[in-house]
Amino acid sequence: MLREEIEEFFKGEVFDDEESISLYSHDASLFEVRPKLIVYPKDSEDLKNLIKFINEKKSEDPSLSLAIRAAGSCMSGGSLNESIIADVTKHINKIGDVENSRISVEPGVFYRDFEKEVSRMGLELPCFPASKNLCALGGMIGNNCGGEKTLRWGKMENFILNTRVIFADGKEYEVRPLTIQELEKKMSQGDFEGKTYKSIFNLIKDNAKVIENARPKVSKNSAGYYIWNVWDGKTFDLNKLLVGSQGTLGVVTQADLRLVPIEPVSKLFVIFLPNISRIAELVNEIIATEPDSIESYDDATLKLAFRFFPEMLRSMKTKHFLKLILSFIPEAFMFLRRGIPKLVVLVEYSGKDDQEIREKVLKLRKRIRHFKFLTRMTRSEEESKKYWTIRRESFNLLRKHVKGRRTAPFVDDVVVLPEYMPDFLPKMKNILDKYKLEYTIAGHAGNGNFHIIPLMDMKRVENRSLIKTVSEEIYELVKEYKGSITGEHNDGLVRTPYLDKMYDQETLELFRKIKDIFDPKEIFNPGKKVPSVKANMGGGSIEYMEDHIAHK
Repeated sequence: MLREEIEEFFKGEVFDDEESISLYSHDASLFEVRPKLIVYPKDSEDLKNLIKFINEKKSEDPSLSLAIRAAGSCMSGGSLNESIIADVTKHINKIGDVENSRISVEPGVFYRDFEKEVSRMGLELPCFPASKNLCALGGMIGNNCGGEKTLRWGKMENFILNTRVIFADGKEYEVRPLTIQELEKKMSQGDFEGKTYKSIFNLIKDNAKVIENARPKVSKNSAGYYIWNVWDGKTFDLNKLLVGSQGTLGVVTQADLRLVPIEPVSKLFVIFLPNISRIAELVNEIIATEPDSIESYDDATLKLAFRFFPEMLRSMKTKHFLKLILSFIPEAFMFLRRGIPKLVVLVEYSGKDDQEIREKVLKLRKRIRHFKFLTRMTRSEEESKKYWTIRRESFNLLRKHVKGRRTAPFVDDVVVLPEYMPDFLPKMKNILDKYKLEYTIAGHAGNGNFHIIPLMDMKRVENRSLIKTVSEEIYELVKEYKGSITGEHNDGLVRTPYLDKMYDQETLELFRKIKDIFDPKEIFNPGKKVPSVKANMGGGSIEYMEDHIAHK
């Protein structure tokens, strides 16, 4: 019935067959949530008409809602929904022309295609995540993504210029930075758009102290609604709130992005740590040399790479296969003599020429000489690539090759200030070890942001119950160190129930008000960012999370 009603006005494709439902019941998270319907909108008109339809039918069927899905690579369950899922990758996937380092894109564009296009002009969007070969621009915007270059360039929020967004009234609007005069004009409109701007402005003005006190004190955060930077006293920009909102406030149909030049020369400097006791001190010394990135992975990740060595080599797609294999010999001898390091730190520099890079590396060598750590300066792009492949492919190696268990990303994105890492990391590992979990740790050491990926057999009830227990303990630890429960991967189904570990009740109530202002009927992606409150809707609770863990 629902399918037939939508097909009457919908230009794109509509599916409710078992194969489609099963496929869209999963993303890269732990969960299985079965939708009622899958649609492939042809254009923004399809999406506007669909939202209007849901508005009209909502009183008859309160469970109707809409989640936008791009690549489905979300690790928090952000693209799962019990009602309608709209996949934008099939049709809403256009890349515009580059003009003055600015480009317009639609949300269904895969980053790998986007990267090929803009790199031809010597440009890049440097906030790409480690999943850049899998993800799409819509998800990157929805999660406020960041990655290995965030230390230098920041997250997606820094690269959004303007967007086009469909609000809950089913109309499409341009969202751009406004002066106070433009804002006052907008707020005087009296329509849904004007009332939304006015309500958000008043919420910020009336709760300025609460909002400022709630601002996370770490360099990366995707938890909650990012209300802090919408109004700076001169400019009002709703994009600061929409980016990272996981499609819970509206549907982005187009974004204008700022690009930066690709610097022609880059080098990787590798540091092998026998333990993590001096990691904070080391990071401070590295930051003083202005690197592009400071990445890291642990000994478990390194062992994984050697365990699945042939598969890792294949993922590198090199023409010089034998040469690449031989390039690992120095590390093999080093590990035999000194043992496998507890942490590998990757420091990348880029610049205009080799001389600029050499000066930075020389400065780094001098600053860290007193640590007496083993180090290695890569000599070629291929040699650098082997270290980056270990960092980027560990999740995929785990997901593909460990039989009987699966990757379980549920505490996979914690952030603390780098100065707390020597205390925080051992305590976090103690929690994981207490429950005898096998896991890898990799992340962005320069930001104090770590990805923990346990391996678990989800057919066992006791393992599924561990998710709640371990989450509670690790997020309490994050709270103790005033960190964030998610720096990049966002709240989704897996972390929305734990937002009270970061924010007090007054702040959580502001998040609920933000959701109600934008989405009074709870049309958009319910159960993420704030718990669902409408009838027949789930999400946002620990019970819902536990009930929807995939048993395979």
